[in-house]
Amino acid sequence: MSPELQLLIQLQDLDTNLERVRHRIAEIPDSQQALSARLAEATGAVNAVKERIAGSQAHRREIEKDLSAVQGRLSKFKGQLMEVKTNKEYQAMQKEMAAAEVEVRGLEDRLLDQMLEAEALAAALKAAETALKSEQADVARQEQALEQERRTLDAELEHASTARQALVAQLSDETVALFDRIAHGRRGLAVAEARDGLCTACHVRLRPQSFNEIRRNDGLHQCDSCTRILYFVPTAPQTA
Repeated sequence: MSPELQLLIQLQDLDTNLERVRHRIAEIPDSQQALSARLAEATGAVNAVKERIAGSQAHRREIEKDLSAVQGRLSKFKGQLMEVKTNKEYQAMQKEMAAAEVEVRGLEDRLLDQMLEAEALAAALKAAETALKSEQADVARQEQALEQERRTLDAELEHASTARQALVAQLSDETVALFDRIAHGRRGLAVAEARDGLCTACHVRLRPQSFNEIRRNDGLHQCDSCTRILYFVPTAPQTA
């Protein structure tokens, strides 16, 4: 294989790897934002339960206040019952007391419901806080892994960039310009393998004469369809 073609194949491999590294580096901020969103969601779940608890407690205080007022009124009725003088007044007082007792039972039932709700909310808060703690630990681990990956990718990017400069220095300006022009128009892929009479990049069949010339790997030959620089990988001989 000609040294120039060999260098171009290496240059293509480097550029492909550089693109992969740059793409992954660009993805890391999105991954970090996704982790922050997970943490915010878990925190929001805890805060939502706390708000429900605060609302439930306020409602319970209102019920207790109403219950205390009705119980006070019922106690007052019982005190006045001994002071009535006519049967009509006695019956009216009994009716008022009965209505107050019904109201007391209703408020006590509502208060019991609030107590049960408070127990359920306490359990929900504990579960949400446990989930938040677990999420915080997991997010911290993943954030640390992402930061380590970013440092590794930065080092890999620097190393590959230096290696690319060294490769480019060994090629003529015309060859580098050809490579860059093709890569710019073909999504970064300027060099491709020719196999079984086809360009493996665009999958167009090559002319037999062109394919035979490409098989010699003695110079730069381009695909008639996509203009990529082509090379040929000889098949290793099979052993019995």
